[in-house]
Amino acid sequence: MTDLRTHAEDIHEQFSDHLEVDVDDVESRLSNLVDEYKVPVDEARRSVTNHYLDEAGLERDALGGAGGGSDLVELSDINEAEQWVTVEATVVDLWEPRSDAVGQVGLLGDESGTIKFTKWAKSELDELESGQSYRLGNVVTDEYQGQYSVKLNRTTTIEELDEEIEVGDDAETVEGALVDIQSGSGLIKRCPEEDCTRVLQNGRCSEHGEVEGEFDLRIKGVIDDGHDAHEVIFDKEATEAVADITLEAAKDMAMDALDTTVVADEISGKLLGKYYRVEGPVFGRYVLADVVEELGAPEDTEEMLIKARSI
Repeated sequence: MTDLRTHAEDIHEQFSDHLEVDVDDVESRLSNLVDEYKVPVDEARRSVTNHYLDEAGLERDALGGAGGGSDLVELSDINEAEQWVTVEATVVDLWEPRSDAVGQVGLLGDESGTIKFTKWAKSELDELESGQSYRLGNVVTDEYQGQYSVKLNRTTTIEELDEEIEVGDDAETVEGALVDIQSGSGLIKRCPEEDCTRVLQNGRCSEHGEVEGEFDLRIKGVIDDGHDAHEVIFDKEATEAVADITLEAAKDMAMDALDTTVVADEISGKLLGKYYRVEGPVFGRYVLADVVEELGAPEDTEEMLIKARSI
């Protein structure tokens, strides 16, 4: 409880100039999330902070941190959330935003590796171009399930660099049989809040509570190369391509059956036992499938499948 009190006092200090906030109320909100709903302390703090931001009608950057400048860091050195930093990086990839609140989302890279970035639509910042190198000042770090990212806000400065920032090769290629499609695959729902893409569990977001989620498609799979098992994530685009199913078709299928699990079953029936080459960046223990190629089965198919069934 002492730790929660410390967090509560920090939050109280942040908002004392904007709201009449009682530190006991802040601590009570934290305790409710941590003790009753078993939300991790960091996520509980973020949720309570967001609550008071909404109540005060403030942007996160209004709480400070941007005015004093930020240190230039390499992407691989980002290992703490809610820090203000400056990075010099190349835009490696741009993805289709899932929400109108998101202006751009994609992957930044420097010599040390890569990291996801999000630029909010309301930040009114210039568009970033794929392949261009930038100096991005005053970005805010974030963390979800051990994976770090950076967010561009109203105070972020964007400066194009003449020299190209070389991107370190943290991509991985795996080949083998798709031997398992894990729980959380198929038709899922994500939190619709503008600063969150968490997958809902029983209609609840771990940070924002009960919400009306937005449908998405993904595969969390395991590819076995005969020696090691590799966990791979296929996003919506990769899932639609490899499973030959669209998000709309998946939603119709689930509606007809009144059960979302039929989508994962359909995907499993199509893909399990087939052989793939998957290439993409590594995020924690997962390889994010950027390039997927179906392969013919090797001669030792039976031996590999027997091994696969034993993992």
